[in-house]
Amino acid sequence: MSVNVDVGPIDYLALEFPGARLNGEGMSILVDLVDRGIIRILDMRALVRDDEGNVTAVAISDLDGDGTLDLALFQGVESDLLDEEDLEQAAALIGPGNAAALLVYENTWAGPFVSAMRRAGAEVVASGRIPADSVHERLEALETSTTASE
Repeated sequence: MSVNVDVGPIDYLALEFPGARLNGEGMSILVDLVDRGIIRILDMRALVRDDEGNVTAVAISDLDGDGTLDLALFQGVESDLLDEEDLEQAAALIGPGNAAALLVYENTWAGPFVSAMRRAGAEVVASGRIPADSVHERLEALETSTTASE
């Protein structure tokens, strides 16, 4: 049985928040990306490591634990793409007193393109991601070399 559904590439992010502090700026951008259909959130989880190193999973909808739904839009967004092992690996990456957010999302903008390429007989033979830090470093190096040569 063949399923003919436009599905874009699936990516994930693990973010560490020092002092378990979030200012909400990133969330408003994330909501905008979802609203515009650029991405679809498939799974979203948060962890907090206390000063003794104990890790607790927290609801995305109440990140500060005050009982108020901070991100009700994302309440219940769990596809089971993130499993217990993923959460343990993320917890090992964060320092005491910090929090981590894990996000699995589909690049929905690419779904129709991928489907069209498959219909044309194309196959993905390689895929990858260049880390944003590497791009920033390279752009800064290019800017520095351009400025120095002027």
